[in-house]
Amino acid sequence: MKVTELVWQLAAPIAAQNGCSIWDVEFVREGGEWFLRVYLDKEGGVDITDCEAVSRALDPVLDEADPIEQSYTFEVCSAGLERVLKRPSDFARYLGQSVCVRTFAPVDGAKEHVGKLLSWQDGNLSIEQAGAVRSFTKSQVAQVRLHVDF
Repeated sequence: MKVTELVWQLAAPIAAQNGCSIWDVEFVREGGEWFLRVYLDKEGGVDITDCEAVSRALDPVLDEADPIEQSYTFEVCSAGLERVLKRPSDFARYLGQSVCVRTFAPVDGAKEHVGKLLSWQDGNLSIEQAGAVRSFTKSQVAQVRLHVDF
């Protein structure tokens, strides 16, 4: 089992006890250091109090389970307004919402495309952009995140 899957299983009941759900778990190397990040979601939004409560409750559980051999920095944070969509359920939940599709290589001269999410199937997706439908294949898409105009 992957580290992220195990941490998700350990974190989910703790998040639920604190009125939250797990949006994502990442175990990534950045600048030579490892980071374990648990992203929370909650109706009405996650605040610092939610992150602190889940962090304090989850930290000893992780110490006991010891799922990671090397040293790492542990963070609990909000998924954020412009959260990354990864799982089929994420795309289904946000159909009709504004998204930003980031591509590996420029498509029509741009690597970022903002529009309304129309469909997603096995990594292929379509958005409505300026009244036209634009489709992307799984191999073109680097990342899809919610888009909020501020």
